[in-house]
Amino acid sequence: MCPPSKYGDAVKVSLMGTRGVPALHGGFETAVEEIGRRLAERGYDVTVYCRNPGQQRTEYLGMTLVNAPALRHRMTETLSHTAVSTVHAIIKDRPDVVLLLNAGNAPLLRPLQLAGIPTAIHLDGLESKREKWRGTGARYYRWAERASVRWGDEVIADSQAIADHVKAEYGRDSVVIRYGADIINPGSERIAELSLERQSYHLIVARFEPENHVLDAVSAYQMSTEGRPLVVVGSAPYSHGYIDAVRAAAQDDPRIMFTGGIYDQQLLDELYANARTYIHGHSVGGTNPSLLRAMGAGAPVLAYDVEFNREVTDGQAFFWASAPELTALFDQSAGDGLDARLIELATSGQARIATAYQWDTVADEYEVLIQGLAARSKGKASRP
Repeated sequence: MCPPSKYGDAVKVSLMGTRGVPALHGGFETAVEEIGRRLAERGYDVTVYCRNPGQQRTEYLGMTLVNAPALRHRMTETLSHTAVSTVHAIIKDRPDVVLLLNAGNAPLLRPLQLAGIPTAIHLDGLESKREKWRGTGARYYRWAERASVRWGDEVIADSQAIADHVKAEYGRDSVVIRYGADIINPGSERIAELSLERQSYHLIVARFEPENHVLDAVSAYQMSTEGRPLVVVGSAPYSHGYIDAVRAAAQDDPRIMFTGGIYDQQLLDELYANARTYIHGHSVGGTNPSLLRAMGAGAPVLAYDVEFNREVTDGQAFFWASAPELTALFDQSAGDGLDARLIELATSGQARIATAYQWDTVADEYEVLIQGLAARSKGKASRP
């Protein structure tokens, strides 16, 4: 049996609201895997609710997996899956604490609370500002954000900028717990599969969505004099019009390589680690895992100029706010004028990850949160 946590008795904790583990898709899933396995190693009874289609696995890295169904539609998939997960948690799993990820799952806070299960909800950036949720979806996410802040026993923000937003809009303090990342130096053998060489290309890794500014970045590069290729990794299941616009902006430029989504983690790590620059256009999230991964791999960052990206990089990046500004950076990169600064950014990015974004520290902070929620629940239960 694992020893109890250094913070007190280990508890039964369930994580829900994501696609679950093994982490195949994005930042939330990676966070669940990294945090969940560390909690399990420390003696916690960890359950993760998953919606990986066809998955038969029921245990992974010490975590119990519950594979629950979902209605496969952009507007219903997450909420329907979390509703089934909530019923299972209330009736069968009976956790001491739930960590609920994604403000869109706010309606499930009330059933969990009525069942006496303290719940912390993690806000995933400014969801209502994402283009895919415009109209009815945006109105729902604005409501869900308010409901999350009102009903959550604790509200988790993954950046200080998100916590500042919550405080300004709703007057409530958040628990700031960032994501983590690894320092990686994976070599360069695999990038030859894409006919690439070390420091010979620029890299974008992003879902093709307007708030990630992939169109601006591709347009900026296409207008530049840079001869090194631009490698664009990613896709989007519900953004066919935007994908078409991005490809049209490339104008069949032979310098631009579209790879689609890459889920081979070793290859992806090598792409980050060997890029001349990593172009990060995300604008509405908090702490973005792709940005952390690039920094951990030593990729110099050209980041869209918003408070989230300045916070994560601690200002150690080139910042751009328009396609012409990014074109100018590409043009400078075509020569050797940026070389010294790019080396500095590679070093400072890895140093930032090593000091501010380590998974062990993140797990420590989640332990404090979980123990506090569990103690609060026990205190209520013991009252006459």
